Amino acid sequence: MAGAVEKKAMLGPKVRRLRRDHGLTQAQMAEQLGISPSYLNLIEHNQRPVTVTLLLKLGQSFGVDLQAFAEDEESRLVAGLREVFADPLFDGSDIKNQDFKELAAVAPTLGQAVVTLYRAFRGQRDDFQALTERMADRDKPALTGSAAFPVDEARDFFHAHHNHFPDLEDAADALWKDAKLERGDLYSGLVAWLHAEHGVRVRLMPQEVMGYAVRRFDRHGRRILLSEMLAPSGRIFQLAGQLALLRHRDVLNAIVDGAALSGDESRRLARIGLTNYFAGAVLMPYDRFLEGARQVRYDIDVLRRRFDASFEQVCHRLTTLQRPGAKGVPFFLIRVDSAGNVSKRFSGAGFHFARFGGGCPRWIVYEAFRTPGKIHTQVAQMPDGTTYFSLARTAVKAGGSHRSPPQHFAIALGCDIAHAGLLTYADGIDLEHTEAATPIGVNCRLCPRHDCSQRAFPPLNHRLIVDENLRGLSPYLFAPAPGE
Repeated sequence: MAGAVEKKAMLGPKVRRLRRDHGLTQAQMAEQLGISPSYLNLIEHNQRPVTVTLLLKLGQSFGVDLQAFAEDEESRLVAGLREVFADPLFDGSDIKNQDFKELAAVAPTLGQAVVTLYRAFRGQRDDFQALTERMADRDKPALTGSAAFPVDEARDFFHAHHNHFPDLEDAADALWKDAKLERGDLYSGLVAWLHAEHGVRVRLMPQEVMGYAVRRFDRHGRRILLSEMLAPSGRIFQLAGQLALLRHRDVLNAIVDGAALSGDESRRLARIGLTNYFAGAVLMPYDRFLEGARQVRYDIDVLRRRFDASFEQVCHRLTTLQRPGAKGVPFFLIRVDSAGNVSKRFSGAGFHFARFGGGCPRWIVYEAFRTPGKIHTQVAQMPDGTTYFSLARTAVKAGGSHRSPPQHFAIALGCDIAHAGLLTYADGIDLEHTEAATPIGVNCRLCPRHDCSQRAFPPLNHRLIVDENLRGLSPYLFAPAPGE
């Protein structure tokens, strides 16, 4: 444990970037912190840790968020680099785990550029493969730009903000006060406010008129058209989302403008995500929701009934409770379909999701599809020994008609094992002794476990043993990597 704390305190590159961002020399920054320039030089080169006292001085002198500053971003970048070089393209490369760590520590900006470049390459390769398949089927080829990169960039934007946006929380709280909204009648209150303040009327429309759309804003007619197929919580959510665009577009734009996103698609996706964030904050006001979550020990079924929200909406909202001085459990969340495609992910608890390729079949999120509607729980351990508590359940999004069937997803919500005792779902589970934890990995290419019977691919940097007279539980037999 002490080693982990010491590692997290080695923040040299962050201190160096902070100093350069403020245009200070080592001597000038050292003077403000009350330490010698030589000691600051050792800190910047990761030869001395940042003590708690010094961390507090950094917060006071430079106005940094101490938790965000102290978080181990290096480990996240190392995981990203490891996943990039797990591509078969690099099978002949003699790249060690220490190489990833050194790059992340010494040149994190360069390391992130490598991940970004690979992401763009992966998108182009996927497009080319799809085009090849269409041509092989003799269909008319249609070139389309890769959508994967803007989606990933938008996801990284939310991760960089820890999925918490104070300006939108304040705007949602102000709406409750200004519109005099009331629990139990939120939909009517929003309808009345939209008409009184914005001259916008709300109409529920038949499915045959709306088609695949669940919300459409008629700008000229000043109407918000909602599909009759929406559940009550969905109607409130969509009204609040449109209200964000009508009332707080300047706030949304300011947040997006500060993110330096690379393209218009990424900006639009980020803006849509922010409107959804605002809608969730209106549906589940921060202080009341956090108090309720703590009272019922994060019982999702109680929370969804108390706030007239869906299972997914509650899970998503739980990942946003990161207000300084009033934080909830730091959760991570992932949403997958039955084919394993990831359509939503937030890594608030330091959990490393696979950016490329599939996930780990041993993780509980895939088990949820076997018994729809039932909450599954799991204590799982990563190869580095980090242990997490997860719960997973299926969720259904209503379709538009018989020809547009409902969408079925599995949602997993989890946290570090240290926080699991705060959850009602962990009652009766021995959280102190994790010997029985399910061993999982990020994905097969990154997982070094030798004894996994569900391995789909050989791991990175392991030599395959090919012997037609020897068959193990897994189709792949491999020699340990150097140092194992």
